[in-house]
Amino acid sequence: MLIETIRTDMTAAMKARDAVRLRSLRAVIAAVQEAEVAGTEATTLDDAAVQKIIAAQVKRRVEAAEAFDAGNRPEKAEDERAEMAVLEEYLPAGLSEEELVAIVESTLAENGWTEKSDMGTAMKAINAEVAGRADGRMVADLVKARLT
Repeated sequence: MLIETIRTDMTAAMKARDAVRLRSLRAVIAAVQEAEVAGTEATTLDDAAVQKIIAAQVKRRVEAAEAFDAGNRPEKAEDERAEMAVLEEYLPAGLSEEELVAIVESTLAENGWTEKSDMGTAMKAINAEVAGRADGRMVADLVKARLT
């Protein structure tokens, strides 16, 4: 299980005194534990659910880095990017822009979506296919550019 790998890696980071890796992995473990006890009864998350949590953590790091850049705090932005790099190791490889463009164009062509009014259904279908391997903003921009 992915969470066990993360716990093992956290122990190794502790022993190696790798503060960035340790901080990043602790945040993921805390978020997973919080998600496991949320709701009416406790559950154990599968790898896909853990990856969703990690993806959300990565997104937070991206937003924080952008905010620190805007606030003229480059050292803090670098800290966020370093944590983001650690977290991305636990996510499936992302799609290249060419692969993403191919998926967008083939999905739109297969379903005959050409109008801007098809945006919602197109996004739903494409997001199901890319399954977290691409940034939603980038997917939306590509779809929007191809619908008239």
